[in-house]
Amino acid sequence: MKKISLIIIVFVALNCYSQNKQILYNFTSVPQSMLSNPGSDVKYSWFVGIPLLSGFSANVGSSGFSVYDLFADNGVDINAKVRNVVYSSSRNDMVSINEQLEIFSGGFKLGDWQKGSYFSFGMYQEMDVFAYLPKDPALLALDGNNKYLGKVFDFGDLNARGELLSVFHLGYHKNVNEKLILGVRGKIYSSIFNVSSTKNSGYFYTIQGTNSIYDQVISANVLVNTSGFSNYTNNYSGNVKSDIIKKTLLGGNLGLGVDLGLTYYPQKNIQFTASLVDIGFIKHSKEVKSYSYKGFYNYVGLTPDFALGNSNDLIQEFNDAIPLDTLNVTYTTWRPFKFNSSIQYSFGDGRSSDCNCIGNDENKYANAVGAQLFVMSAPRSPLMALTGYYRRQIFDALEVKATYTIDSFSSRNVGLGLSTTVGKVNFYLLADNLLEYRDISKANSLSFQLGLNIIFPDKNTPD
Repeated sequence: MKKISLIIIVFVALNCYSQNKQILYNFTSVPQSMLSNPGSDVKYSWFVGIPLLSGFSANVGSSGFSVYDLFADNGVDINAKVRNVVYSSSRNDMVSINEQLEIFSGGFKLGDWQKGSYFSFGMYQEMDVFAYLPKDPALLALDGNNKYLGKVFDFGDLNARGELLSVFHLGYHKNVNEKLILGVRGKIYSSIFNVSSTKNSGYFYTIQGTNSIYDQVISANVLVNTSGFSNYTNNYSGNVKSDIIKKTLLGGNLGLGVDLGLTYYPQKNIQFTASLVDIGFIKHSKEVKSYSYKGFYNYVGLTPDFALGNSNDLIQEFNDAIPLDTLNVTYTTWRPFKFNSSIQYSFGDGRSSDCNCIGNDENKYANAVGAQLFVMSAPRSPLMALTGYYRRQIFDALEVKATYTIDSFSSRNVGLGLSTTVGKVNFYLLADNLLEYRDISKANSLSFQLGLNIIFPDKNTPD
């Protein structure tokens, strides 16, 4: 049991996600900022991302414990470390990992007949998983039920999902007038692998009756949906690499999504933005297999420890009451829905005689301060983050953005982003939680993003 529980905890710790990109959001000298707001105020004539190098990001985090708590070389037994983590955490604690790789991207301004319009397009691969700490099942696996007489263990604590997918997208934005920009982005999702188990319920408890008899009850309604795995479990003779490439190129389980965004200037130096990202779903009908534990079992015996022992009759009785059913049915998953909004005040003259103006009209201001709100849907309650930031145009080829974020993982998250353009080559590097780099094993969250683009500025953009 102890080994099983350790595996569960480590698995959860390594496989979750958080998708807030507060440094990138509205950092419009970086073309990839359009992925978080299709209504971003950008005015490149055109740009193209260097394939496989234009955008890579990774996020890791934990709201309940750090890697140091589990694996520190401090002489404490690993079982004791696991217990300390489980005892000190709550069922709403999360750990996270998210990875995104841009395969290709590009964008271009339409001709003079529609000079306020812009198209962007691309493809990226993404891996994300979400799980809460399974508090009650972990306690039961670690200690058994002997010391928890009367406690009701909640199987709803088992809540996780994960996916590897590719996304093809096409975006369009329009300068409606001098104050308002509207944008929309359509998406086609191709799921390569999916695991989803987010609507579980049930309970287990042990109570003492009369004459040293213990009454133990299990009610279970647990469902694990999977897609993309089944072909590899039964005498598979194909080529895994070619299968994954095929699923990546729209051969997987498909879905549709849309992003919406806007930028509004109530005054020339005051900006408001908002976006809704990943309003979408995926229909899983290929290589689907679901596993269901559903039923009710009541065991009455002399021992408080729930153990079926070596009795074949008891094992068969339990399996009959709560059978494992394998199903082949289609199911639908919804993408994690994200909302972003920001307000910004710009000031200071940032223009120069040789300004290349690769970004937007804000380049005439050297400084900007602002605040951003991020909200993402989650199975139990939305995840939220609030960011304050300062942006500075140091000189024409270099722009920096500093952020301070409060979220579920940290209350002192300091980040820094750099975007530089030399000639037509744009390079950006964004990193989060810089205060934790002194000892990353104790960090509750870390993230970074980087990439290379070729940018051609809009010659009609005023200096």
